[in-house]
Amino acid sequence: MPLTLTLTEGALPEGTLKLAVAKITDSMLKWHELTDNKVMKPNITAIVQTLPKNSTFSGAEEFLGVWVEWKVPSFAFTERAVQIGFGKEVTEIIHQLSGYRQPKENIYINVVHAVDGSWNFNGTAMTNEQIGQAIALG
Repeated sequence: MPLTLTLTEGALPEGTLKLAVAKITDSMLKWHELTDNKVMKPNITAIVQTLPKNSTFSGAEEFLGVWVEWKVPSFAFTERAVQIGFGKEVTEIIHQLSGYRQPKENIYINVVHAVDGSWNFNGTAMTNEQIGQAIALG
């Protein structure tokens, strides 16, 4: 389940990106009740993209932003309590890691759902049901 963390240069202090990825990953697992799942955790990957200050915009004006995006099977993040809880927790994680300088209103979170059966999990295209069965083993 790839996490893409995109941020404007300077939004988080140098040396905090690995911790940000770890905390966001842990939050996702916690909210899906998969914290100690040995199948799920290694199937979470992350890409971090740091963009120059002159390449991120809001309202056509340069600004510091942070974007957290998950690409997941369609059964993830479907419960409203998970959406709200994860969103609040990750916003607070980023805000704290920034030294409380990154405005919460400039932290964006979204989820993209994959088409059932197209998810490559452990090297094999799997349906949601098959992924659920694999996760249940962990």
